[in-house]
Amino acid sequence: MGYSGGFEGIDYDLGIKTLERWLIKSDKKINIALGIPKERAIDERRVALCPAGVKILSENGVRILVEKNAGSASNFSDDEYAEAGAYITESPELLYENANVIVKVSPPLPQEAALFKHNQMLISAVHLGSVKKSFVRTFLEKNITALGFEFIETRDGELPIVRTLSEIAGSLAIQTAAKYLETGYGGRGILLGGIAGVPPAHITIIGAGTVGLFAAQDALGLGAQVTVIDREINRLRRFEAFFNRHIVTAIANEHYIAEVARISDVMIGALSPKQKLIKPIVSEEVITSMRFGSVVIDVSIDQGACFATSRHTTHSNPIFVKHGVTHYCVPNIPSAVARTASFALTNTLLPFLMKLTRHETITEILWNSHSLRKGTYTFKGYVTQKSVAEITGLSSREIDMLLATG
Repeated sequence: MGYSGGFEGIDYDLGIKTLERWLIKSDKKINIALGIPKERAIDERRVALCPAGVKILSENGVRILVEKNAGSASNFSDDEYAEAGAYITESPELLYENANVIVKVSPPLPQEAALFKHNQMLISAVHLGSVKKSFVRTFLEKNITALGFEFIETRDGELPIVRTLSEIAGSLAIQTAAKYLETGYGGRGILLGGIAGVPPAHITIIGAGTVGLFAAQDALGLGAQVTVIDREINRLRRFEAFFNRHIVTAIANEHYIAEVARISDVMIGALSPKQKLIKPIVSEEVITSMRFGSVVIDVSIDQGACFATSRHTTHSNPIFVKHGVTHYCVPNIPSAVARTASFALTNTLLPFLMKLTRHETITEILWNSHSLRKGTYTFKGYVTQKSVAEITGLSSREIDMLLATG
């Protein structure tokens, strides 16, 4: 199914009218035209929705626009999307022109932000570690309602989208560690699990959250020695109970981090995203004390950095060596398994996207959904997340106040 500049049989007008006026149906629910653009961030191979998710939304009255080849890096063809009910657009310009809700994986690049029309909605990752004031200001000027994966939160405090991606990142961190410990990659030449008579690698995980859980699980499964450190004793207690005391746990402090770094073959930075902007807790001095050929994997890099020596890398150029230690600091780690990650993201996003179809206006949608309300970071020309305001130096307003004033 192709797209040649206009929708055949679509009975609503897309243009410069405000979202809350041009999307009213007779049954008092919004007509959603949801756009899925091709990701343009470096080495971002995922797609926000797989064809199965498109089919479910289409069957529930949502118009879906998918940019040509948006799913190709995840091995989803345009034909699969068309068969699921999507309209295939030939360019990003056509997609942004004719969609009122944009759903993507990575934060928009500057050239993508320029394509947004006034009063649209965006749902994507934010990556607080690299968010720019100019990016947020563009959204404020265009009155974009923007929701971030990192902020969407359930009533029990769970971050469902972050958790899903963290599960993948935790498992991949161990696969990555095993590879870069190999001699051919400049590592110490250690088999992660060892063999009879030869001790396994020692892995230290900083952060007892979802990434840490899945990393520890996979590391133990391969036979590695695992130490998990965290600032919260209750999180460590849960880890000890879950792993039946097969791991070592300790409270995170400068002294213990320095001690354990000297004996670690791998250190994984897996700090909780609930801290929003993450600051390094492992100093450069500690990194210099690690053994030659050791590996550092900073899963926290998209929200800041866990290690003082970290800097952004990419899947095309994933590592650098500093002080004899291999650093892997790729912010979009799950993109390495793009198809699995796209399925997982679709499964988690779908319930939230379905909420968009249940009310008449954006204000009503946010008012009636705790998760979407918590996930919003720009609304009605204001920043509504304090962490975003602090990073950009922009003023913020409480979203509940903005909703209450209509």
